[in-house]
Amino acid sequence: MNQPKPLRKGATVGILSTARKISIAEIQPAIELLHSWDLKVVLGTTIDLEENQFAGDDMTRTLNFQQFLDDEQIDAIWCARGGYGTIRVIDALDFSRFVAKPKWIIGYSDVTVLHSKAQQLNFETLHASMPINVAKNSTESIESLRKVLFSEPLNYTIPSVSYNKKGNAKGELIGGNLSMLYSMTGSDLNLDTKGKILFLEDLDEYLYHIDRMLMNLKRNGYFDGLAGLIIGGMTDMHDNTIPFGKTAHEIILDVTSNYDFPICFNFPAGHLDDNRAMIFGKEVTLKVDEKVELKF
Repeated sequence: MNQPKPLRKGATVGILSTARKISIAEIQPAIELLHSWDLKVVLGTTIDLEENQFAGDDMTRTLNFQQFLDDEQIDAIWCARGGYGTIRVIDALDFSRFVAKPKWIIGYSDVTVLHSKAQQLNFETLHASMPINVAKNSTESIESLRKVLFSEPLNYTIPSVSYNKKGNAKGELIGGNLSMLYSMTGSDLNLDTKGKILFLEDLDEYLYHIDRMLMNLKRNGYFDGLAGLIIGGMTDMHDNTIPFGKTAHEIILDVTSNYDFPICFNFPAGHLDDNRAMIFGKEVTLKVDEKVELKF
């Protein structure tokens, strides 16, 4: 995979929304953060724009992202928030100038659509916090974002949990939000997972939905030949009046029981205040033992 150039002091970060509406006030902490790193900020036309729940209509969001893709003065694109809407604009985007001069695309959740597109084009992206979250993020989360943008070494060592599946793996790190990956199966953005390390996270889902989505990934071959699996936040899960009978991690262990790749649970990434940056498309090594080590 090809990696975008690192940022230098004086570089410009463009902030926009490809999905849900957001105000300037909500992203002010992120603007101040970038300024503290001696970076310039350009706000997209989608900031402070409203079309029902979206940050402007589909055409407006498409044109804003296209402008940032094509503008050589913008060195990184930071998606302001997730929600829903990126899938509605992806097919109208032209990535030819991005391929000629790539830049970091940053975000998570609904931004999984953009990660998948960039991986298809053989470029690394940054699964990390977004402006909407900056005020609540942990120090470690913010620092990990800075390290990637300025090309400093990124490695993680976290505590293991009893239900992890031990082992070692090496491969490209891919994935993102489970619901978004599920929604893209069967399309041109379907991921090739063979020999790779898959990261999954999700928010605000019913447990039977988690089971259904994982069964879909399994039936589409996502776990065949997979090198390793990292599970981030499975945050604010719900159950029905008649319980499903398994927790999210028990569902994952059940669906993957016939495979022998290592599995790490509770990795600090996803819809969490401690949302550590992860470089998608980067070859990493994963060691799941008495502690978990992820090295980029």
